[in-house]
Amino acid sequence: MDNSSNDERADAALDFCLRLARVQATVVRRLDAVLGGHHGLSFGDFMLLHHLSRAPGGRLRRVDLADRQGLTASGVTRTLLPLEKTGLVARMADERDARVGFAAITPAGHNLLDNALLTARETCAELLKHAPRDQLDTLTAVLGTVLGPGA
Repeated sequence: MDNSSNDERADAALDFCLRLARVQATVVRRLDAVLGGHHGLSFGDFMLLHHLSRAPGGRLRRVDLADRQGLTASGVTRTLLPLEKTGLVARMADERDARVGFAAITPAGHNLLDNALLTARETCAELLKHAPRDQLDTLTAVLGTVLGPGA
């Protein structure tokens, strides 16, 4: 590739990343408002409950949950505290290794998440109502390459 092709590709990549950041902020603001208004959940709390609900046994090591949330270990601990106090998430110890701690979704957390999922799906469908399905599939694949394998 010549330099002008590299420059064009770099410019396109930068434009995509800048737009992605704006879109991410828009999505978070909208979902924070809707989920907060209807269910008393922030979008971050919703994502945390969603990750836990999809994990085997409804539980994840705190370090794995932090990775999926894009948080530090202390950040995920701070995020979990109010959810633990309200009974949506419970702490679990590893029977084999006392140093390992799990976060697990509770039945109350599942119930709230089930209701919030309907709201989140409707909100996301509204945000993306003009996007053709094949474009959504392509963008989902692109985002998967940014996140890496297993994301």
